[in-house]
Amino acid sequence: MNKEVVIGIDIGGTFTKLGITDRSGNLYYENVIETDKYEDPNTFVDAVHEMVHEVLKKHEDDFTIKGVGIGAPNANYYTGNIEFAPNLIWKGVIPFSNIFSNKFDLPVALTNDANAAAIGEMVFGAAQNMKNFLMITLGTGLGSGLVVNGDLVYGHDGFAGELGHVTVVENGRKCGCGKRGCLETYVSATGIKRTMFELMATETDDSPLRNVSFNQLEAKDITDAANNGDILAQKAYDRTGTMLGSALANTVAHISPQAIFLFGGLAKAGKWIFEPTKISMEQHLLEIFRGKIKVLSSALMDKNIAVLGAAALMWKELS
Repeated sequence: MNKEVVIGIDIGGTFTKLGITDRSGNLYYENVIETDKYEDPNTFVDAVHEMVHEVLKKHEDDFTIKGVGIGAPNANYYTGNIEFAPNLIWKGVIPFSNIFSNKFDLPVALTNDANAAAIGEMVFGAAQNMKNFLMITLGTGLGSGLVVNGDLVYGHDGFAGELGHVTVVENGRKCGCGKRGCLETYVSATGIKRTMFELMATETDDSPLRNVSFNQLEAKDITDAANNGDILAQKAYDRTGTMLGSALANTVAHISPQAIFLFGGLAKAGKWIFEPTKISMEQHLLEIFRGKIKVLSSALMDKNIAVLGAAALMWKELS
C-alpha cells in the first residue's frame, strides 16, 4: 500500500541525519551524510537528493513523499534561511528552503534544530501532554527550544530561544559566534572538553585523559572516565551542570515551564550531568518556582528526535 511520508532532516556541523517517516513517527529509512564534506550548500543538497532518490527507486510503490522538514543551526522559520551559523561550514545567509524546494519539487519547512527537537518531544515523546516546556540540546553547542502555551516561541525575527549564547562569564571563553562567555562554551561537548583540560592544567589528580590530546578527546571519554571514578572527570561534570542549572533558573523565571528536557550526547552522561544541574537550578530559582520544575531526559534519547521533529514540523505545515 502506498503510504504518505515526509523527509525529516537534521543538519549538524559534522553530520546530517535524515529519515523518512509517517504521521505516527514510524521511521522507514535512516541515513547519515557528512555535512562538512560539502563546501557548497547546493552540492550538499544534491547529495541528499541523490540519497533519497536511491531509496525511492527501490520503494516507489510504497511511499508518496509529501514534503521535507529541516532542523538546522540558526535556521529561521520565517524566512527559510540559515543565517550566520557558527558551527556550519557555510557562512552568511543561505536560502536553504528555496534550494531544497527547487531540488525536490516539494514543500519545505525549516526551523532551528533545537526547535525541531522540541517539536519531536511534543509530538512523539514525553511532552505530548505538556503546553509549557523547554528543550535543551547538548551537542557540539547548546541549543534550546521554548514551548509556551503549546506553541514554539520564535520571536519577531525567528531567532527566539538562543540560550546557548547568553553571557554567563563576562569576558569568558571565546565562542564560535564571536562573543565571549557564552553558555555553550561551558555547557556542550566542546565546553566540557575545555573544562577538562583546564582542570588537568590546574589540579594534580591523576587521570588517564591526561594522555589524550584535545582533538582526540570526546565528551563520551569524559563520561566513561567519570563512571570509572576519575575525580577530574567528575569535577568537570559538576562544573558543567552547575553552570547549566544556574542558566536554567533564569529561563524558568521567564517562561515558567512544567519541565525541562535534556537531549544529546552530554545528556547521556546521566547522573553526572543531571544531579549538579538540578541542585544548581533549585539553588538559583526564585522561591515560588522551587520544587515545581522537572528536569528530564528526552524520551526519544535513543531515537533521532531532531529528524522526527523536523518531520513533525512538515506534517504540521501540511495539516
